[in-house]
Formats: sequence, C-alpha cells, structure tokens
Amino acid sequence: MIYDALIAPFADYGFMRRALVACLALAIGGGPIGTFLILRRMSLMGDAMSHAILPGAAIGFLAAGLSIWWMSVGGLLAGLAIVLLAALISRTTALREDASLAGFYLISLALGVLLVSLRGSNIDLLHVLFGTILSVTDDALILIASIATLTVLTLAVIYRPLVIECFDPAFLRATTGGGTLWHFLFLSLVVVNLVAGFQALGTLMALGLIILPAAAARFWAGAVWSLAALSSALAFLSGFAGLLISYNFNLPSGPAIVLTAGLFYTGSIMLGTRDSLRTRYFPRAHFHE
Repeated sequence: MIYDALIAPFADYGFMRRALVACLALAIGGGPIGTFLILRRMSLMGDAMSHAILPGAAIGFLAAGLSIWWMSVGGLLAGLAIVLLAALISRTTALREDASLAGFYLISLALGVLLVSLRGSNIDLLHVLFGTILSVTDDALILIASIATLTVLTLAVIYRPLVIECFDPAFLRATTGGGTLWHFLFLSLVVVNLVAGFQALGTLMALGLIILPAAAARFWAGAVWSLAALSSALAFLSGFAGLLISYNFNLPSGPAIVLTAGLFYTGSIMLGTRDSLRTRYFPRAHFHE
C-alpha cells in the first residue's frame, strides 16, 4: 500500500519523475531566494515581479509558440527591464520602488494576457498562466537545473552582504559605500528563479513555491542558513506531496503543489516552535527549583 501510494507513480511514469526533479531543482534555488525575500520584506514585490515576466514570455510565444527557450529569454529580458525601470523611477521620482513595481505589475499582466490572446487559444493562455509541470520536457529540466545551480553559486558569493543588508543596511553602506550592486544582483536572481518557476507552475503560481515554504520555515528556524535549508526542504516536500495528490485524485498539479505549500504554511503558523500561535497562547510551563 505504501509503495503504491508513494513510490509507484514515480517508478512507473517518466512524466512524474521529470516533474519531481523539476520540483527538486525549483526547491534548491527558490528556498534561499524566498528566505531573503521574507527577510527583506519584499514578498509582495516578488509577486509583482512574477507578473513582470509575462509580456516577455508572451512575445516569445508569439515568435515561436510554446518554445521553452524563446519564452524563457523573453520573460528574463522583460523581468530585468521592469526591475531596472522600477529602480530608476524610485531614484528619480518621489515614488517608492514597491509602488512602481505594483504599477508595472498591473500593466504587465494585462499586456501579457492580451498578447497571448492575439494568437493563442484559451489552452495556451492557461499554460502560460498556470503552467504544466506534468509535461515538463528535458530542455525545461536543463534550464531549471541550470538556474538553480547559478542561484546557489551566486548566493555563495554575495551571501554575507545580503545578510548584512537584511539586518543592518547602514553598516553595509558605511563599509562598502552602498548596497545597490547586491540589491540588483539579488533582484536578478529573483527574476531568473521566477522564469524557472514559470516553466513549471506558470506566472500566476511561480512565486508560491518560493514564498510559502520560506514563510513556513520562519516559524521553525532562526538562523539565515537554517531558514534557507528548511525552505528548500519544505518546497520539495510540497512538490512531492502535491504531485501525489494530483495523481491520486486527478487534480491540477500546479495548484495542488502550491496548496500543499499553503498547508505547510498554515500548519507552521499554528504549531511552529518559534512565534507561532501555539508558543504564544500555549507556552510551556517553566519550572524553578
């Protein structure tokens, strides 16, 4: 029974194995990125950036159909362009970066849907918005794994200044002259990981496997490295459990994965060992001799 429920779907079907590998790669790259988004209070900005890639992906779709590489390159260029424009506007006007990103988010979402609708069908639009992780190809796996590798290596180089900027940005500015370079590198990593997530989960849910596990880990771990590691573990468990749920109950895989991550999040809010509802309202008794 355990074999049939937990192992047989992946042992018997290649598309399930590819989907699981995609979840693993997304978890490795997305876990640390989600952790820093949470620590830097940029979760909603990440949501805006996830939709910023939609027009570029739509242009790639218009040029070459459902081509992994064309849509990825288009999404990457569009995401980086939106990040640069938002940063430029925030530095040359009174508008803050989160507000400018929110404005571009609305424009990007509407423009992307319009572009896909010009040539594609409703099925193509659903593919772009919600992804099809069960039909992920070998090319998509190579792209997702490459982005995960790039993310880990880049974070290894910029880890220290990112951590300092999260907790003491004034010290970083005093010692290095500012954190603009590290901020832009981090935003670039966010964009490329959203492009990777877009291949599997679509633009509307790509951020779910990045933010929800990181938010859940916040209730169990304290150090940055342990938050990142636990975020990756929870993201992979969400992918594993979500794929099994979608297989056994004939449900869409992307929503099942993100909702599973949501269950981990809500469970952590209630039962976590750090700052959860359980620790706040049902603390352990302290005994004194």
